[in-house]
Amino acid sequence: MGLGIIGWLVIGILAGWLAEKVMGRNHGLITNLIVGVIGALIGGFIASNLFGVPVGGFNIMTFLVAFGGACLLLFLLGLVKRRA
Repeated sequence: MGLGIIGWLVIGILAGWLAEKVMGRNHGLITNLIVGVIGALIGGFIASNLFGVPVGGFNIMTFLVAFGGACLLLFLLGLVKRRA
């Protein structure tokens, strides 16, 4: 069962918010949503293509993959920001 738009929003906001706290950043709700959804796409790509882990549905694995991708995104953005 795939995620609907509400599922994407919930997972995105939660993953973005938790990644923000873990990575020591301070963003708003919309930024957390964007980071979480993009992080979910990045994490899903890495999980399925590099590790062969199927990700989908509204479950803890989907959240962990989104959270990991969001942390990776914030880390990479921090590297780019330092260089600029």
